[in-house]
Amino acid sequence: MKCFYYFKEKSGNRGQRSAPELKKGLKSDEYSGPSDRITKSSCSAASPRSIPELYEEKAHNLRVFSYSELKQATQDFNLVNKIGEGGFGGVFKGTIKTADGKGQLQVAIKKLNRDGFQGHKQWMAEVQFLGVVEHPNLVKLIGYCSVDGQRGIHRLLVYEFMSNRSLEEHLFRRAHPPLPWKTRLNIMLGAAEGLAYLHEGLEVQVVGTYGYAAPDYVQTGRLTDKSDVWGFGVVLYEILTGRRILDRGRPKPEQKLLDWVKMFPADSKKFILIMDPRLEKQFSIRAAREVAKLADSCLVKSAKDRPKMSQVVEKLKQIIQVSDEGNAAAGENESPEETETEAAELVKNSNQQGVSESWKRRMAHLAKLGEHLEGPSRRRLMMLQRAKVI
Repeated sequence: MKCFYYFKEKSGNRGQRSAPELKKGLKSDEYSGPSDRITKSSCSAASPRSIPELYEEKAHNLRVFSYSELKQATQDFNLVNKIGEGGFGGVFKGTIKTADGKGQLQVAIKKLNRDGFQGHKQWMAEVQFLGVVEHPNLVKLIGYCSVDGQRGIHRLLVYEFMSNRSLEEHLFRRAHPPLPWKTRLNIMLGAAEGLAYLHEGLEVQVVGTYGYAAPDYVQTGRLTDKSDVWGFGVVLYEILTGRRILDRGRPKPEQKLLDWVKMFPADSKKFILIMDPRLEKQFSIRAAREVAKLADSCLVKSAKDRPKMSQVVEKLKQIIQVSDEGNAAAGENESPEETETEAAELVKNSNQQGVSESWKRRMAHLAKLGEHLEGPSRRRLMMLQRAKVI
């Protein structure tokens, strides 16, 4: 099909298993991943090797599966084995034979939604991209399935299975125990290191879903490495608060995470009120404040003023050191309990002051109205004011 013109099957035996090959004559700068997933950088220093060039060298490392193998691995793509859904299509847990045929291996199998053109582009991009990346904090692509037949086309990707599930599930689903503070810091650092590797080693950017896209990307449609930095800032606040970027189930002022956290600046006494209550005050306040400041620097409107991911990595390492040293060693004089109590009192007093100011404004308005009343009406208004009924 034309949408797969980047690839062609190697000549030879029909049963031969080999990774899709780049079409001869395709220039490296003609490669383009899907706009919502991966793109070549327009601002980074030129990489010595492009992704298509690296792919041609490493394609033989990918396993090629038949559709029947993956159908059997997932029990005919039984919904019981479905573990996710995205723009690409459904993701199923499955079991395949190891490469040597002597054991079994759990995998995650992404099945392309045949009705979406965007999915076809993403399939091509991911085969090339994940076929060359090697980093402990990035999911590994084991192989793929590409079949054209009378019953239609089948495009599938086979990944290593992440037994610990996703960060999203652990943060937002109460079925899982809460992530401890140290684990959250390590996740922040690991994710930052993965992004830094992609930016500096492979010149790519990865854009998430709604709420994670930087304002400069939304306005121009142009991706840079700083677009990812914005999205990472969002993730930092999600990890701190245990809240989604957008949650329609919360009171209106709290539905948009980035708007809500602005009411609790990192240096303010109220800051602790944004922290995930599931942490049960078991965290370093100083480290948490530093994470929030780092998130704020990632979320500045001007892309050029955001830090590089390599700088984010170094800052997170410093924050983890501060957290590990403990409150006393780090010179931190506040405890979560004391700070939370003080913050709650501050909010309470602020609310009371707001009520008092509102009362004063109302009385002044009524007094002005009373100037135009006469006789019995004026006397009744004065009696109500003294009784504080109005």
